[in-house]
Amino acid sequence: MISPIKKYQAIVLYMLFGVLTTIINLVSYTGMIYLHWNVQLSVILSWLITVISAYLTNRKWVFNSKATTSVELLHESLAFLSSRLLTLILEMIIIWFGVQLLRQNSLIWKLIDNVVVVIFNYIISKLFVFKHKTLTTLNI
Repeated sequence: MISPIKKYQAIVLYMLFGVLTTIINLVSYTGMIYLHWNVQLSVILSWLITVISAYLTNRKWVFNSKATTSVELLHESLAFLSSRLLTLILEMIIIWFGVQLLRQNSLIWKLIDNVVVVIFNYIISKLFVFKHKTLTTLNI
């Protein structure tokens, strides 16, 4: 039988690092908005900073990636980036809807979008990106 701590360890660590990456995302986004940068450009740049930090933490501490070869790392990082591109589109739609269409507070909508995106990112990472694959299952 698996202990409850071990059973939920990945989720707890994902939430912990999710809070950290959310802070990184919000601080970088807020800084760019404070400097009067374009809203969508601020979303994209803060997303890029967040994706890099999320990949590094998720790979090592959340999903315990076993990828070691350059081919495995390339496949894993491209899968991670691709999945995050999908949620970037979702994020841009949420921000467009709340900030540009409804003309509401960008930080409130940024928090809303972060909650939605974090949930989608966990599901995608768990099911597609960090599955423990071997080269034979990748057909390489």
